[in-house]
Amino acid sequence: MDAARETRRNLELARVLVVDDDIASRLTLQTVLEAGGYRVDAAATAAEAVGKMEDQEYQLVLSDLQMESPEAGLRVLAHAHMMDYKPATALITSYRKAAEEQPNTRMLVEPEDVPGLLAKVANLIARRVTRKVHRELRQTEVARQT
Repeated sequence: MDAARETRRNLELARVLVVDDDIASRLTLQTVLEAGGYRVDAAATAAEAVGKMEDQEYQLVLSDLQMESPEAGLRVLAHAHMMDYKPATALITSYRKAAEEQPNTRMLVEPEDVPGLLAKVANLIARRVTRKVHRELRQTEVARQT
């Protein structure tokens, strides 16, 4: 039974958290990502997103920049970076100027470009997996040296 459970776990789709206070944007993005094969949870506020990150492990957290406050999206991503499971993160905004004002933050802009959006999501998740593998390899190497 353990082998079957492990196989199912390995075949699970990536889980994405979408955070946006605009219901139309949130539902559209959720629908697009689900159609692209991802398991998607959604949150309307930064506080709701934080609660979901505490209860569930995500491979990617996508957050709108401005929600209940101008920096709510940045707070969501900062919390995601503190999680032990280290999800990939990105702001999603249709406002290119707002996106360009946030240095050192991965951006997903122009969500109406569905194929481009799905490619960027896949790339972010792949980078997360690569970082995770490198982190595990470093930990293994350190363990061997001690």
